Amino acid sequence: MALNIIMKILLTGATGGLGYRTLEQLISNVQIEKIIATGRIIRPTHFVEHSKVSYELGELEEENFVSELVKQVDCIVHAAALSSPWGKYSAFEKANLFTMKNLIKAAKKHHIKRFVYVSTPSLYFNGKDRFDVSESDELPKKFINAYSKTKYEAEIEIENSGIPFIILRPRALIGRGDTIIMPRLIRAFQEGKLKIIGDGKNIVDLTSLANVADAIELSLFVGFEGINQTYNITNGQPVKLWETIDKVLSLLGYRMSNQRVPYSIVKLVSQIMELKAKLTNYAEPALTTYGVGILAKSFTMDISKAQKLLGYTPKISTNEAIEEFVNWYIQNERS
Repeated sequence: MALNIIMKILLTGATGGLGYRTLEQLISNVQIEKIIATGRIIRPTHFVEHSKVSYELGELEEENFVSELVKQVDCIVHAAALSSPWGKYSAFEKANLFTMKNLIKAAKKHHIKRFVYVSTPSLYFNGKDRFDVSESDELPKKFINAYSKTKYEAEIEIENSGIPFIILRPRALIGRGDTIIMPRLIRAFQEGKLKIIGDGKNIVDLTSLANVADAIELSLFVGFEGINQTYNITNGQPVKLWETIDKVLSLLGYRMSNQRVPYSIVKLVSQIMELKAKLTNYAEPALTTYGVGILAKSFTMDISKAQKLLGYTPKISTNEAIEEFVNWYIQNERS
């Protein structure tokens, strides 16, 4: 049976790109009465002013702060995370695992009706081309980095909590409000560091921020058959990665070189850089094995489960997401 009550929702990570777009999505739903939006800082470009929205900034690592937030709501959408291809396990454990434990403890205490967790498909990564990966496919025996490991550990925590849950694994978020994927690639290009790795023909899934926000809303209201499940979320239309990057750069007036670098060489360099970082100050190297693999390998996911059980249908195409990102970037981020 679907939830059809008037909801009060806690949204973590509300000041980031996905949180911002999720707030925009949820405020128009008449069944949602109030949204407690939490994060660390508010950026003017990611702020939603509405009578339903109340911002309460703080650290999710603080148990008392979390409990005070959760006691005001019925449901939790947990989109906050430390997301990086590099770093010590302890930092990710604190940000991604301990915060989940705090939220679960508070959720049990205050009888939360539903918990939507935004996880990551990076835990599927095994360094090889992968096509139509499903939620039931076997995971790597060793995760590629601490981010993937702690996100999966957090998934296990919510699965074993006894709280009705939905886990979403959205792939490569793009669109208006994106401060991560495309901006990083643009900076790399501007610094002369962006080169095509491999043959440049790798195919990947991307996901509009608007589509993920829609999946989150569906998760809050889906009936019994859709809860306690994990879902892949993408645009459902794989694209050639380097053609897409080139399109974004072209719309911004840049021209990308066709220069290619063999994957094997770049991977070896990244491994050497990672080893050096581990032996010195652990600062993030210019190249990481995961980052190189993401840019060089094909990776697509099967979203049929989300379509069938969650009622998910991608509404915003990749081209539409690119256009809205470029327009937003020119207005707000471009220096």
